[in-house]
Amino acid sequence: MEDARYPERCRYFWDICHRFHRQPGRTLDLACGTGSLTLLLAQSGVDVFGADASPEMLSEAMNKALEAEQHILFVCQPMQALALPEPIDTCVCTLDSLNHLTDEGDVQRTFDGVARHLSPGGLFIFDVNSVYKHREILADNAFVMENERVFCAWQNFLREDDIVDIALDFFAEEDGVYHRSSEDFSERAYSEESLRQMLQNAGLETLAVWGDLRFETPRDDEQRLIFVAQKMNKE
Repeated sequence: MEDARYPERCRYFWDICHRFHRQPGRTLDLACGTGSLTLLLAQSGVDVFGADASPEMLSEAMNKALEAEQHILFVCQPMQALALPEPIDTCVCTLDSLNHLTDEGDVQRTFDGVARHLSPGGLFIFDVNSVYKHREILADNAFVMENERVFCAWQNFLREDDIVDIALDFFAEEDGVYHRSSEDFSERAYSEESLRQMLQNAGLETLAVWGDLRFETPRDDEQRLIFVAQKMNKE
């Protein structure tokens, strides 16, 4: 996540809200992970809380908030089974979290849950890895990454429905000995058209689709798409 560009995403969030003449209000950082963006949003003045399905990640998020002397609520919930006690004004979901849902029904349930909890006119801001990225960048390719802490071997396997199976092997050095750990997961890319349709099914109107951290139409080779949707007012 070293290239996540969290400060830029925090500023971009504010820019989106200003562009649509909305104050963030009570904001949910959905699939917040270890809370890096949640913390920056809170420090910038957003009334924000986080939700994630991983207790381990939420434990790190809470520690970050405590160290920064920020009182942030974190709840352990999977995004496709969202159950909040009160409405929210804005929901943000970043860094391809939705791509981890490889079943289209789970994406629809996530959109339904966000719409159910959003106040009328509330914004849902999220990003996804593009179909182009899955087919042309990830695909059946392998990558190697290394920094002063860890060496990572990353292998991908593309299968039908633009699902990429990802295998990560980490080698971390401690006292001259390298310890290996592994992680396997899958991500699925969804077309812009299918996401628009699922948003509409949930009662959310797509206001904009942009390239990553920009206010421009996505390029043909765009790797990440930004969606802004709004809960439709009932007549």
